[in-house]
Amino acid sequence: MADPASAVSTEANAPVQPGNAGFLRRSFYVLSSNPVSFIALGAFGLIILAGIFGPSLAPYDPLFTNASRALQAPSADHWFGTDQLGRDVFSRVLVATRLDLLISVIAVALSFVVGAAIGTSAGYYGGWIDRISSRLIDTIMAFPLFVLAMGIVAALGNSIENIIYATAIINVPFYARVARAEANIRRNAGFIQAAKLGGSGGIRIIAMQLFPNALPPMMVQASLNLGWAILNAAGLSFIGLGVQPPTPEWGIMVAEGANFIVSGEWWLALFPGAALMVTVFTFNLMGDALRDIVDPRKRT
Repeated sequence: MADPASAVSTEANAPVQPGNAGFLRRSFYVLSSNPVSFIALGAFGLIILAGIFGPSLAPYDPLFTNASRALQAPSADHWFGTDQLGRDVFSRVLVATRLDLLISVIAVALSFVVGAAIGTSAGYYGGWIDRISSRLIDTIMAFPLFVLAMGIVAALGNSIENIIYATAIINVPFYARVARAEANIRRNAGFIQAAKLGGSGGIRIIAMQLFPNALPPMMVQASLNLGWAILNAAGLSFIGLGVQPPTPEWGIMVAEGANFIVSGEWWLALFPGAALMVTVFTFNLMGDALRDIVDPRKRT
């Protein structure tokens, strides 16, 4: 029979696996089991690099016009062809990546913070705070979200700041509902009661106990909302309520190119539309990968 003292000693001397290392191993396992996630990760890296270094890598000035080179098909000099003003389409698509990413990231970050604050407070306190916040969220969700964004931008003016605010407002309900559900489930849990007995106030409990537990599903939602935010900004620009010409932006470029499809200049709408499609598709795949990583059933 084994000596209890030696068993205790062996257990005490056993190496402790760091949490970060375990998370990285689990993430690598989940991603390696789904090759599509690796492809999405690579595409995500390329999109980020294009957003950061796009203006420096663009072979031509995206705003420079040259009437003698108008509506030229893709060639070795102009990979994506030129538009009706002789501007290089590849340079404009590359430079537009930064603006579209900037709008989506800032809008999602704002909606993430506001939605998390509203949802966790409503789920923890309940009562009139929960009722008021729930009615507010229901009011936003009662409208078609893109139509609501159109109304906000039309009322405030079609500037980049107002596009960000409108996109953030229509995304707040997604995070508020997730955070409220997580906080409502855990507000009477043992660790919350222990925090109360330890003297922690409501705000500290929300920030240090409830929010970290709601963070994983909200991160998955954020990845999906990044793609939706880019689509929303491009859609507003497409109908004339978003970014205004001559600023390079995917929605504007698709709208301008749509007028020339019938006459055969297909590249004007195809390449910015393809960039928009690939970016949204990449963010959706990243959301699937994040969901698999934070799924407890994937941890064994």
